[in-house]
Amino acid sequence: MLTWDEEVKPSLPKDMQQGLHHSSQNSAPAARSMEVPTSQSTPSARKLDDGATAPSRALSAATTQAAPAVAHRVNAADKRIINGQTDVNQLVPFKYKWAWEKYLATCANHWMPQEVNMTRDIALWKDPNGLTEDERRIIKRNLGFFVTADSLAANNIVLGTYRHITAPECRQFLLRQAFEEAIHTHAYQYIVESLGLDESEIFNAYNEVKSIRDKDEFLIPFIEAISDPHFKTGTHETDQTLLKSLIVFACLMEGLFFYVGFTQILALGRQNKMTGAAEQYQYILRDESMHCNFGIDLINQLKLENPQLWTTEFKAEIKALFLKAVELEYQYAEDTMPRGVLGMNASMFKGYLRYIANRRAQQIGLETLFPNEENPFPWMSEMIDLKKERNFFETRVIEYQSGGALSWD
Repeated sequence: MLTWDEEVKPSLPKDMQQGLHHSSQNSAPAARSMEVPTSQSTPSARKLDDGATAPSRALSAATTQAAPAVAHRVNAADKRIINGQTDVNQLVPFKYKWAWEKYLATCANHWMPQEVNMTRDIALWKDPNGLTEDERRIIKRNLGFFVTADSLAANNIVLGTYRHITAPECRQFLLRQAFEEAIHTHAYQYIVESLGLDESEIFNAYNEVKSIRDKDEFLIPFIEAISDPHFKTGTHETDQTLLKSLIVFACLMEGLFFYVGFTQILALGRQNKMTGAAEQYQYILRDESMHCNFGIDLINQLKLENPQLWTTEFKAEIKALFLKAVELEYQYAEDTMPRGVLGMNASMFKGYLRYIANRRAQQIGLETLFPNEENPFPWMSEMIDLKKERNFFETRVIEYQSGGALSWD
């Protein structure tokens, strides 16, 4: 019988035991690093990439996950949003409790697309007289943008942002956010499939529809910059590059580029049309509002810890990006609504986008970009503020949150 006093003999072959013993003696510095640049990969790492055997993969995992020889407990005060030196595997003690609370709130928001009944939407779409051509154009353009937009957002998180954030509380939220982006892509696919739309047309719209392609081309450079495997924070220039990417995705993509589409589909729902799709957009709007709020908190905390990044020149560059984003989203509004429909027209969105841009700019410490703009769609704020009650579109009785309560400050 095994006792605690007995020496446990490894089951690995003798030569692998020796390799593991030798590696563990030298693993303390490496174990403290969370990533190894591709350009600095060891010969053994390159061999693993070329196709290692299962035992060698197991050995590699064992050696790279070895604990440091001297483990230091994390002091919360030492944590940083970027360029932190504390162990990112130690979630607590919390420094950024706001990030953890937002993570818990998003978990309480959990939903899945297939929970939504699409029967009425299918019948309405198949009815030749159910929707006008302008309404059908809105729906197809919306899906054409969103089916790839959330994939872009997920790629930005997984391949870029997550690697460079060194606060584990914030990483926890980013993991949940990436999952929610997958749910959103699932939701749009579920709508496309339910309505029997041409999948190749919808999913390739970002290549074929100029107003959609222009928005994506605006975003892609900011993904590529921080997802480059050679990109590392730690210099003034690279830290500003990351900050710029965070602003583009929190304030301009999730906080601006989504709002024409959200307003259009939710306006259909308010007229008792496409209520299943509108219900899903309502949930997505709530999710994206939380993503936007988290991103803004992350940006402001990063600025607080690195005030040298927030230069006059940098702020001017960010302002120019805001102005360009408003222009692109307005062009999208004109493309999706060449005529007035649903009691709205494209010119109304010009004021709405300027109103939103003002709010986003103020939230990150920029001056108002467009003075005296008001919200022409006050009911959109009500859509975000809905908590536990009968579903707005009355498709079913739901409790959107499984627990807790949301606050959209």
